[in-house]
Amino acid sequence: MPRWTLGAVVLATGLIAVTGRLAAQGDRASIVILTGQEPTLPVPTLMVGPAANVANADVAAQLFLRLADPGPELKLIGDDGFVPRLARSWERRDSLTLVFHLDPRARWHDGKPVTARDVVFTFDRARDSTIDPTVAEQLRHIREVRAQGDRDVVFTFDHAYPGQFYDATFYVQPLPAHLLADLPRDSLARSRYVRAPIGDGPYRWGRQVAGQFLELDANHDFFLGAPAIHRVIFLLAGSQSARINLLLSGDADALANIIPPLSNIQRVGADHRLQLVPFPSQTVGYVVFNFRDPDDSSRPNPILSDSVVRQALVLALDRKAMVEAAYGSYSKVPVGPVSPMLWISRLGLSPANQDTARARALLASRGWTDHNGDGVLDRGGHPLALSINYPSSSSVRRQMALQMQEQYRRLGIQLEVRALDPPVWGELRNRGKFDLDFSSLSQDPSPSGMLQSWGCASIGANNVGSYCDPVFDSLVTAALADRDHAPDLWRRALRRVEADAPAIFMYAPVFVAAVDRRFDRTPLTPYSPWQSIWRWRLRRGAGR
Repeated sequence: MPRWTLGAVVLATGLIAVTGRLAAQGDRASIVILTGQEPTLPVPTLMVGPAANVANADVAAQLFLRLADPGPELKLIGDDGFVPRLARSWERRDSLTLVFHLDPRARWHDGKPVTARDVVFTFDRARDSTIDPTVAEQLRHIREVRAQGDRDVVFTFDHAYPGQFYDATFYVQPLPAHLLADLPRDSLARSRYVRAPIGDGPYRWGRQVAGQFLELDANHDFFLGAPAIHRVIFLLAGSQSARINLLLSGDADALANIIPPLSNIQRVGADHRLQLVPFPSQTVGYVVFNFRDPDDSSRPNPILSDSVVRQALVLALDRKAMVEAAYGSYSKVPVGPVSPMLWISRLGLSPANQDTARARALLASRGWTDHNGDGVLDRGGHPLALSINYPSSSSVRRQMALQMQEQYRRLGIQLEVRALDPPVWGELRNRGKFDLDFSSLSQDPSPSGMLQSWGCASIGANNVGSYCDPVFDSLVTAALADRDHAPDLWRRALRRVEADAPAIFMYAPVFVAAVDRRFDRTPLTPYSPWQSIWRWRLRRGAGR
């Protein structure tokens, strides 16, 4: 039995009591999903900054629909790889114009019909860079969204490109204009609406107890089919150990990602009540280099602005061994900032292997040698000393940061490892107050999001390392515009970013979910694993 602290025992006991009360409220089918984050603002166009987290996205996926969803093959180029949702059909008038025909059966949870006005209203919000600059940037090629009657929505683009349909559907889940259009644009986050959002999805807002759980109730009038799972409960458990123990005790039914150590997967896999469900993740973990001086952002970083030094810092590490130690066979070292979900992860490129001799030679070519024989490389009387920040909540990043420290030490590089409370870590990261920062990014299903973190235009936003390479930007832009030559253009872009080494791209994991076997489930989707839970069924004889 694990040796828990008194606080952990009290927390786990409280959570078990909560799940017991929830399960005892009736004999209807329900599912308890564990989450490590609290859904605080699961409302489209408000999931910005700290609210741009997985928990809010998972809840919003139950409350709000897109015009269309990516199909199971994640074919995102062109118009034919998508599944109807709010839009029952669509047509292309010309290379710049798409028209979506809304399903007349679609209703908001208050009974009002979903109309073209709702779509136009929400896109007006989403395209406002003062509300969410990241999404507004993704929608920059949409020139106009207008209603044509109550049921048709016309999208006009500023130029022809293969990702038009994806841009028109993925980033925006419409909001009810009849409830929100009269509010001042910047007041939505403070309105009564966000306390119990009214959506159009398969589940309605039920109740929320802060710090404990959020409960959603089935929308039995859902126009695409009433859910067989009558309640979806997102249960908050901050630590991975608490989540694992709640799962194994039977007080919860599902967990989206069993994170390392590998013993967690082994423990869950040994429970015959549960099934392990591997699926491609949208996550890539990386150590970003700061191109600017942390003490004076107007100056280049005296060490890390040199691409040769950055290349040496990459080659000094045995990333493959580090990833295998943390994830076993459930992860690999990526080529560039590419998660397993992206189709470009299958282009056949391989990351550089460890080469300490080459790393030492590169550093020496820049004057970094051990001049005084103390075991530390130096130049001009200054040691090659850096620090790395990581959030103390991440055991994987802690493990890898300590391995980096030891591997660099053998090469004569000093690395201070700094574990920070997540809010402090995030603040320093966003302010550029770091040498190396160990980050983890959840990507969009399309590689079009690449420029959000690595493009010149994203400096000051998600591009916290201030990396800017116009050639990389142009290759990505060309790959997104040229469907026929996209694979070759993406290969060139990824080779470019690997050679320039704006970061050490560390891990690209496959997620391993756990789901109670009493559910007859559909496949999990990488960008929102529980999105299709309304289509799940109970196996014969199962139920709470």
